[in-house]
Amino acid sequence: MSATTEPKCPVSTGKRPEDFSLADPAVQSSPYEFYHTLHEKCPVYKVPETGIYLISSYPELKDALDNYGTFSNVLERAGVLQGENAKVFLNTLDERGWKHIPTLQRSDPPNHSRYRKIVDRAFNMKQVRNLQPRMTALVNELIDKFIDRGECDFIEEFAFPFPGTIIAELVGLDGSEWPRYRRWAENLLAYGTRVMTVEELREAAEIELEMQHTYAAIFEDRRKNPREDLMSALVMAYEGDEPLTMHELQNLMHQFTAGGYETVPSALNHGIWTLIRFPEVAEELRADRSLIRNFIDECLRWEAPVQGLYRTAKTDTDLGGTHIPAGSLCNVRYGAANRDNSQFPDADKFDLHRPNSNQHLGFGAVPHVCPGAVLGKQEMTVAYNAILDRMGDLQLAAPMPDPVHRTSFGFLPMKQLRVKFRKLA
Repeated sequence: MSATTEPKCPVSTGKRPEDFSLADPAVQSSPYEFYHTLHEKCPVYKVPETGIYLISSYPELKDALDNYGTFSNVLERAGVLQGENAKVFLNTLDERGWKHIPTLQRSDPPNHSRYRKIVDRAFNMKQVRNLQPRMTALVNELIDKFIDRGECDFIEEFAFPFPGTIIAELVGLDGSEWPRYRRWAENLLAYGTRVMTVEELREAAEIELEMQHTYAAIFEDRRKNPREDLMSALVMAYEGDEPLTMHELQNLMHQFTAGGYETVPSALNHGIWTLIRFPEVAEELRADRSLIRNFIDECLRWEAPVQGLYRTAKTDTDLGGTHIPAGSLCNVRYGAANRDNSQFPDADKFDLHRPNSNQHLGFGAVPHVCPGAVLGKQEMTVAYNAILDRMGDLQLAAPMPDPVHRTSFGFLPMKQLRVKFRKLA
């Protein structure tokens, strides 16, 4: 079967945008009715509670992403949700570590272009291909630990340890230290996805300081003893005659650590949940592994791990019939654009053979497309091939919670995913 629908959501919802709130955990967990309401009534919507402008439709969102002269990626990470309390956090880093400065994610061309060239040289297709044997071995080691039980806690036993180990090794840690890396990443994501108390921000600063000083030691070691790894490549990647400063290196690692943590585990979780819900898709993939590329793109479109990120309007502008004053904070809602029927007909259908799934915005868009997209897709390809080879008749071992996802403004993190299966190999 080429297409399946879940959950059902009519094109015309009969509701108004103000009938929904992204502060509601149920809406965060299943936002698609809200998204369709925005598409129908107000593709660029000013949220009454926050004054943030949600950009939901595919055409308007693409316009905003392409027009970085108006919709800037330069904004204060901690200050977006934390307001004045962010100063406690930022001052701690400034005094005892390295403060946040604009590098790859929080800059616009031409500054962004400089960092992008350096990162693309350090983190390239050759390096990803060289990682495939390690990925394959690790995936099978993880499956070996639970294959004879016929069930597993997929999130904790596979989705996090697999990409977590790979990225931990890439950033200079021992693979067994991936829980440490996970702690850092969760901390980095926390202050961008929920409002925190002053005490929580102080604790967040301490955890980030631990991460910064660990990375600083690794960078200093690589300057003296370079290896064939990402950290050495960044230390040695010069643009002109100037090496990256420690401030620049720290902020690039901030982005790699946060960006490499939530996205791939979330994509893997939703991919397996899709195979459980639609076993006919699993059978098609087993019969034709060339369809895995389509499967990955359609999963990233259908349930995007990153639902939305922020931009700042640099000038007064009009978009989608809405006036946006200069200085306004905008939320570019990738998850909503991926469910826009004007771009993806029958957008609520999971269609393994959808001809334009690869136009999804699951990894953002140029010039700020995720630099780890190639690595993430390779990890997913290796994982799905191994799972299809070794685990048959995928089913839920426990009911999904309600709501399915943890509270998050920008991501789609699952609470649990317990899986049972028939051992194949």
